[in-house]
Amino acid sequence: MSGKKGKSKGASADGDSGEASGGGSKGGNSVKVRHILCEKQSKALEALEKLNNGMKFDEVARTYSEDKARHGGDLGWMTRGSMVGEFQDAAFALPVSTLAKPVISSLVKTKFGVGEGGAGVEPSAQERSSAEFKRLYRDNGFNAFISNNISLERSVKDIRHPDCKKRLYLAELPTVSIVVPVHDEHLTTLIRMIHSIINRTPAHLLQEIILVDDNSRKEELKGPLDKRISVLQKTRVIRLQKREGLVRARIAGAREAKGEVLIFFDSHVEVNINWLPPLIEPIALNYKTSVCPFIDIIKWENFAYIAQDEGARGAFDWSLYYKRLPLLSSHAQNPSEPFDNPVMAGGLFAISSKWFWELGGYDEGLDIWGGEQYELSFKIWQCGGRLVDAPCSRVGHIYRQFNPHGGFALGDYLSRNHKRVAAVWMDEYAEYVYKRNEHMRNIDPGNIEKQLAIRKKLACKPFKWFMEHVAFDLPQYYPPVPLPPYATGEIRSMVSSLCIDTKFGGEHATFGLDRCLRDHRDRSGEQQFELSWRQDIRPNGRELCFDVPQQEKRTPVILFSCHGTVNFHCLSFVLFLMCTGMRGNQHFIYDFKSFHIIHVSTHLCLDCELESKKVFMERCNRTSKTQQWIFLSYNETLILKDMRQYFLE
Repeated sequence: MSGKKGKSKGASADGDSGEASGGGSKGGNSVKVRHILCEKQSKALEALEKLNNGMKFDEVARTYSEDKARHGGDLGWMTRGSMVGEFQDAAFALPVSTLAKPVISSLVKTKFGVGEGGAGVEPSAQERSSAEFKRLYRDNGFNAFISNNISLERSVKDIRHPDCKKRLYLAELPTVSIVVPVHDEHLTTLIRMIHSIINRTPAHLLQEIILVDDNSRKEELKGPLDKRISVLQKTRVIRLQKREGLVRARIAGAREAKGEVLIFFDSHVEVNINWLPPLIEPIALNYKTSVCPFIDIIKWENFAYIAQDEGARGAFDWSLYYKRLPLLSSHAQNPSEPFDNPVMAGGLFAISSKWFWELGGYDEGLDIWGGEQYELSFKIWQCGGRLVDAPCSRVGHIYRQFNPHGGFALGDYLSRNHKRVAAVWMDEYAEYVYKRNEHMRNIDPGNIEKQLAIRKKLACKPFKWFMEHVAFDLPQYYPPVPLPPYATGEIRSMVSSLCIDTKFGGEHATFGLDRCLRDHRDRSGEQQFELSWRQDIRPNGRELCFDVPQQEKRTPVILFSCHGTVNFHCLSFVLFLMCTGMRGNQHFIYDFKSFHIIHVSTHLCLDCELESKKVFMERCNRTSKTQQWIFLSYNETLILKDMRQYFLE
């Protein structure tokens, strides 16, 4: 079965044209859709003529469709409610057909198009080079120009697990207040979020949407925002008189909320099909259960709505960076069932208003942002609650390329927040945090008497209980006491006096060779590395790893947030992950007999070009001198014990 939909560059007054092919419905609720998407009616008519003359549908789609129809216009199975009304009507009205003999609809005109179905929108070269495009990127950390050209009510593809579409939920569910802190957010991105909530949320469950304006400077978030929301249902703005930061802005919104459940969102999200019932049903069953949705990705480059992955459990390392743990095997047996989550990501979750305030809300002593997800997660678990992820509730989130808003003149507030959380909730385990961050020992956490009193009043369990019963496998991935590395120091080419030098490059940076600093003490660079116990290579003291994003020979090596220590916001850039545990395209081993540094998943060896000083991956060749490297120090016993299985014979 298939179908087709129309397009527009933004929402145009005259609408736009498209065609649908195929049809039929799967149980009356789903249809497999193929489409050809055209902005101009003349182009759509030309495509239709080609079809009528016998040209294959997928060939016409690849030639004419403006949504980069690489798969012959195939949108896959679409459910009712996931498509624009006119397109949905046409798709479900078509009889069953095949690609070989498709039944073609007449042109379907909609006022929507670009970005529909969560499709990405690629700017033209002219648009990309325009001053407006560059300004909007600079001001927002994502391509807001694209946002301006996408319908505020665009559809998204239903990417839930098939089991989710069969689940039934309680008829009686609690009402919700959605609290959204806003600081200098892009207007159309913010309004699209509101439309997605209103359009995809049962009206009787939505009490209100509360935007908490954290003293934004943008003029469009003053009068223009008020005008926009004046015609929207159940939406209001609270304006703070000074910039308070994320934590206190959320508290301000929660105090105003009237719903039985509080849902905290960031201001650049879009909810997916039937997102709310699976998010709040666990709370209806037990008010002390808090729930996180699966967080999908809205790509900052082109606003494509895609799955991040099929779930993981939140965690932390002992520097208190947010990390993730693999799912337990029990989840694979019930992929639509909520599962226990030790630590929330922080940005998107639901909690009973009653339970939130019993826990004392957020700790108001936490400044700006950072640490609040640990404080609330530990508090929920240790004080008698439960935190779960709901796989059938999916919400897309834009992960900015950079933070455009600047910071606060409050010094190292993040370390203060972490010290505060460790001092209140982590008991003797706080020592592991201080050993990783010695400066934290002497940081004053401020007055924590109120938080300690809440812990005592609620008879909260010790952190040892949390580690043994909730985050029981965390030490396996993030040991409190670091394990010894396999190799350390400079990585020197055995055919020259050159060493690998990453020169303190940032994420996505390539690197090469330079003169070895041990031989030239007057020079500067970054040449101290470790082949860590995770079997990745990283510059000392940094959370960036050597990463091979492609599987071709002579592919460059880049720096990328370490998978084993990956921060949540970085997951959107993973290009491929041929998993061995959680190592993927960062899994390296060192064969000290051949002096090869081998990339496990591609079986390529680290190589170099001495003249250009480039470093890259190449097919392993035992006779190639440029593939021979020597670490300053390496542990032969440990390497043979753990890595020998990967050596090339």
